[in-house]
Amino acid sequence: MSGPLVYTVGMAPGRLFIDGRWEDAACGRTIDVVNPATGERLTTVPDADACDVDRAVAAARASFDNKAWRGMDPSRRERILWNVGELLLKHRDEMAAIISRENGKTLREAAGADVAPAADCFRYYAGWVRKICGETIPVDGPFLNYTLREPVGVVGAIVPWNFPLSIAAWKVAPALACGCSVVLKPSELTPLNALKLAEIAAEAGVPEGVLNVVTGYGPTAGEALALHEDVDKISFTGSIATARKLLQASSVSNLKRLSLELGGKSPNIVFADADREAALKAALWGIFGGKGEVCSAGSRLLVQEEVHDSFLEELAARARKLRVGNPQDPATQMGSQISARQMDRILDYIECGKREGAKLLAGGERDTAGEKARGFFVQPTVFSEVTPAMRIAREEIFGPVVGAIRFRDAEEAVRIANGTIYGLAAAVWTRDVRLAHRMAGEIKAGSVWINTYNGFDSASPFGGYKQSGYGRDLGSYALEQYTNVKSVWVAL
Repeated sequence: MSGPLVYTVGMAPGRLFIDGRWEDAACGRTIDVVNPATGERLTTVPDADACDVDRAVAAARASFDNKAWRGMDPSRRERILWNVGELLLKHRDEMAAIISRENGKTLREAAGADVAPAADCFRYYAGWVRKICGETIPVDGPFLNYTLREPVGVVGAIVPWNFPLSIAAWKVAPALACGCSVVLKPSELTPLNALKLAEIAAEAGVPEGVLNVVTGYGPTAGEALALHEDVDKISFTGSIATARKLLQASSVSNLKRLSLELGGKSPNIVFADADREAALKAALWGIFGGKGEVCSAGSRLLVQEEVHDSFLEELAARARKLRVGNPQDPATQMGSQISARQMDRILDYIECGKREGAKLLAGGERDTAGEKARGFFVQPTVFSEVTPAMRIAREEIFGPVVGAIRFRDAEEAVRIANGTIYGLAAAVWTRDVRLAHRMAGEIKAGSVWINTYNGFDSASPFGGYKQSGYGRDLGSYALEQYTNVKSVWVAL
């Protein structure tokens, strides 16, 4: 059994971080931040609205125009970004505790999948500061032609609640490396880590106004940021529905640039010749890691018919043994869902799967054992006999629910894998290297993992095809999102 839940300990109320100062929302309203493992309030943060966003954008614009950051010597900016990463590691335990308490994920996941990657991201982009440059181009006539790669300006970064710190770093770090100023809007469910990031950035030496944090709801603070005429670019990770609103906001405001990393319904494809143990581990953690609240989760498990039944039997047995409970307990393997609303949404999808004829092999209910009844826990759930037409095979559940689909051969696997509006990620498990590369070429997804799952690195780009979005986070490709290219002609 997991240890007793750590009950809510009072935390100081959060405040907006604007122009290097901690401020309250002008309206005076606040948002409760809830510990999803206990259902109790952790603290409050300001409920920012348009006038607060105005102040944050004005601070970002002033810092950009006066070149407080982009005009700083590149070597100094490089050191500051590196120091942000080092300070994140120094505060790793504190930051992991904050994320675990506001998100419900385990401390191990908070430290290993949020804090450590965020620190690495800042250090990676620190290395790019002195490498972002233009080129000279041979053109006809007596001219010198060269390009300048300049920062795009004020960036609005809107981040989700599932990996709140690492995804914030995916946006803030490259934007700062390019010389931009940023207004960061975290999810109202997980705002505390973003406020701590602002504190760390200031300690590292990021000038006032260069990184601002506004806490608030999407329809108020998020919309105000999206509509703002003085925001040059929005980087967003979240739902397709919100992305459509951002596109509309861009069209009716200043045509600000957008990069969008949206949902996924990723196929995890297991051929009969796969390394069975490796594929089983990946199938388990590819859906139950992060309690399934992962955009790249392997929620569609495609298993070749020769091994389908035995593979699913073993996967279900392992799912039933997972330790679900107190996220603060080192023995816990899966924590709570982010909110009561998300838990209910997951449970509704489970009921839909049952009605549509999928076979429930494990889980399928809210987990209310012991003190978990006070939180928002769902049992790890495995369905077999799923068909591509079922809602649980088509729609993103964003929870610990996997649906297994049989396939005969590679052609059918590709057809099923691509038969979705999404195209974020996929995986292929086989010992046949030719088959693996052929599948990687035919699957329409931004990332394809071969004999592994959820491989991420700050140097490797991540983003989607189709309705999983456009633009890329991470790697050198992200720098394109935060720079403009200027062509300069000199008559000789």
